[in-house]
Amino acid sequence: MSSINQFLLSNGFSIATNPCVSPDFCLNWPGLLARIQSGNTVKGNPLSRFSTAAGTWELLAADNGDRAWRLTANLGIKAAKVLDSGELLSPGVAVFPATFANLLRLKNLIQEFDSESTIFPRADARLSAHTLGIGARFTTLHWPAVEWAMAALNMGVTANQNSIPRELVYDVDAMLGGRLDSVPFPFIGCDVPEGHQGQSVEGMSHGAVLSKLETGFHLRRLPWNFNADHQPIGGKFDAREPELVAGSVLANYITFDLSPELALNQPAKFTDIDPALVATVQKRVAPLGFSASGPAFEQLLCKVWPAVKKMKRRDDLYRECRQKHFTTEAGRAIIRELSIDELPGLTAPETTAAMLALCEALGMKIHFIAPAFGFQKNCPYPDNAGLRRLVQPHWEVCQQFGTSIGFHSGSGKSAENYRVVGEITGSHLEIKTSGRYTYEMGVALSRSTNPTDQALWKDWYAFTQELALAGAFSADATEQKMARLFIVASLPAPVDTAAVFANPAACRAAVERLSASPDHMLFFEYNFLFVLAAGGLAKKSALGDHTPAGYRQRARFYAISDEARLRYAQGSAGYIIFLAETTGLAPAATCAAARQRLEGCTSYAEFVAQIAP
Repeated sequence: MSSINQFLLSNGFSIATNPCVSPDFCLNWPGLLARIQSGNTVKGNPLSRFSTAAGTWELLAADNGDRAWRLTANLGIKAAKVLDSGELLSPGVAVFPATFANLLRLKNLIQEFDSESTIFPRADARLSAHTLGIGARFTTLHWPAVEWAMAALNMGVTANQNSIPRELVYDVDAMLGGRLDSVPFPFIGCDVPEGHQGQSVEGMSHGAVLSKLETGFHLRRLPWNFNADHQPIGGKFDAREPELVAGSVLANYITFDLSPELALNQPAKFTDIDPALVATVQKRVAPLGFSASGPAFEQLLCKVWPAVKKMKRRDDLYRECRQKHFTTEAGRAIIRELSIDELPGLTAPETTAAMLALCEALGMKIHFIAPAFGFQKNCPYPDNAGLRRLVQPHWEVCQQFGTSIGFHSGSGKSAENYRVVGEITGSHLEIKTSGRYTYEMGVALSRSTNPTDQALWKDWYAFTQELALAGAFSADATEQKMARLFIVASLPAPVDTAAVFANPAACRAAVERLSASPDHMLFFEYNFLFVLAAGGLAKKSALGDHTPAGYRQRARFYAISDEARLRYAQGSAGYIIFLAETTGLAPAATCAAARQRLEGCTSYAEFVAQIAP
């Protein structure tokens, strides 16, 4: 038994209560096998069936969440030998534990047999140009909503998007060994351990595949993406590149984030860059109307070259890793995004052009590029005409490279904002949304009539309230500024800031006069930190807790009622439909029909049943 599986089981956790922490979806194979052999406590799922050259497969599940693969083998196949740890149930019928290692082998079997299979994420041509990024900022509970929306719109999207290692644990052994690094969160005035959602990247990629099988979504044969977002390039991450790559092996979509290396501010010497490469870049960008020579151009190349060189190294590692594990071109291909949006200031079109030309010259096709447009999370862009003027020059550059634009921090923009960027790009874009789906859980819990849901909601809102109140009087200037901004935005206008922040007691009185609401900015900004906060405590020392205390907190979300699950699914799917319509990714009539069908769902079981064809 692996260390992570032993950790979960010894602390009373199961996949049902804490999915995707372990890379495996079977924590106790001897126990599950005994239950399968007993004949009546493990359920099959006809919707999950698919075929390979070895025979027909079906996913089995126990009530504790442990899964197994059942193979009804074709003639001449040694059934128990197809995957690891196989056991015969009867002649020609074998079962195998749903381990991560078996999943990797199964991917090859599936794609060798059916190159167009959509069970696994794949670098589909349409999704390489047009998609919506659905962030999984705190749990896996959004997956049925995404699958429902894709089915209703007949359109694939980036069905799971996580920043790694910021949000997901890149290596569970590093977690158990206390070797996770920390991530600065200036707005709360402290660092939080990496993987602050608690799940592992292998577990999330494993679970995303199983979800598509269990709901029958794979039968629609719609491609979908799994995005390993904000893969950090350079800086302190040089030392663990192999582990970052290995953890993300099932991600078909990689976002390269150059900011760690660029933040070092260690430019190359111009003479250190291959003159032939420089000439290639100059030749590529000159027809675009940009100056391709002189001090400014040389300074830009020198600034970005160390980061781009390391990006090339990381890209090579991904190629080698995928070639090692996967046997088909469909299984090896990836979508690339270049993220330059987390650097200070707005990105100039000249920078976009130079970066795309550099990557092209190095053999890295960039499908999406994310410049900095000044988007703020959960805030509409205030000037649509200005937004049009800002985006248009970048789009003119991107067209010359066959690249689409990624809009990060995309949650909470106005319908007109989305229409503007959709019109400019001809819907060759990605809108990345993440915080919205955590917010939708707040909405669902706050409106649920279930007492357990209400208790979780009250604790959650109080947690965000306490973090805001503490931050408002922090000695850390950034933390104080941001907390006060969130509080002022949450209070009814006009706000007498001098009175509200006269002292902690006055501030608390003002904040506690508010009725708890997921629409308050203080909730939106702090809510994602609750899921792994030990004991649900609003203390910096409790955040991102990878001990049993943190995982007991996380388990509370997997105990919500079906009423809350339905409300959450409807809210999340409704937002995806809104994004698809306003960006032009789906026809208005299709979106209207989907919205009407969504509103007509009266139970969570009915909702899930509509995913399969």
